[in-house]
Amino acid sequence: MAAPRTVLLTGAAGGVGTLMRELLPPYGHELRLLDVAPVPDAPNAVVADLADRAALREAVRGVDAIVHLAGISLEDDFEKIMAANIAGTYNLYEAAREEGVRRVVFASSNHAVGFTRRPREGEPPLPVGVPHRPDTFYGLSKCFGEDLAQLYWDLHGIETVSLRIGSCFPEPTSVRMLSIWLSPADCARLLHAALTAEDVAHTVVYGSSANTRAWWDLSTARALGYAPEDDSEAYAEKVLAEKGPLAEGSPDDLYVGGHFCTDPPRRPH
Repeated sequence: MAAPRTVLLTGAAGGVGTLMRELLPPYGHELRLLDVAPVPDAPNAVVADLADRAALREAVRGVDAIVHLAGISLEDDFEKIMAANIAGTYNLYEAAREEGVRRVVFASSNHAVGFTRRPREGEPPLPVGVPHRPDTFYGLSKCFGEDLAQLYWDLHGIETVSLRIGSCFPEPTSVRMLSIWLSPADCARLLHAALTAEDVAHTVVYGSSANTRAWWDLSTARALGYAPEDDSEAYAEKVLAEKGPLAEGSPDDLYVGGHFCTDPPRRPH
């Protein structure tokens, strides 16, 4: 698949969206930006809620692909998760169907399988085929998004790569993050691969860097052409000195979703 000429980036004012606004264009993607909040230094960005189907359809019109980062990225009341992450993602897929957009990259999350036991030393990495085991309403919404993507492939031929993103920050800030960290540069590499790979149908991949302490099997991501270059091990000494090792039997030690399983951070109001 040739590199898309124009990509709609939803959630462009968010944490990952802000990073990708700078890192994706060098790969040849012209970004059209959308967020519910104004996007700094982007006067032409579309400011719209995912509930506004007319605005979504207008934003989608004429783009070659969509990178869908918008929505609530922490735990919240179910009604709010339902509106933003479940109904909002449906509205976006409907807009894509109506306007003939054939490729979506969906920001799923490790929290779609958060209650899955993380692999121990010597065990094989976790494959993408493990059953959904969400740890929160937020994680549940990502399960819905993955299943919606499969439905829209089967019904309408819209291809999606669902990225189960770990933690995308400039550097890891916790011991758990040493295993699931996705550097911003590798995130851009993964998005580019997901946008340009041929014949993806609906493909689920884990989104992390080439971490020495990785928990996940990246083979489906690598099959798209993703070649991660970063490794959280460069930060391990600093993080371990500050945080100490994972406490045996703690949620961060037991589960992919870590403390989201027992005490998830909530979106401030």
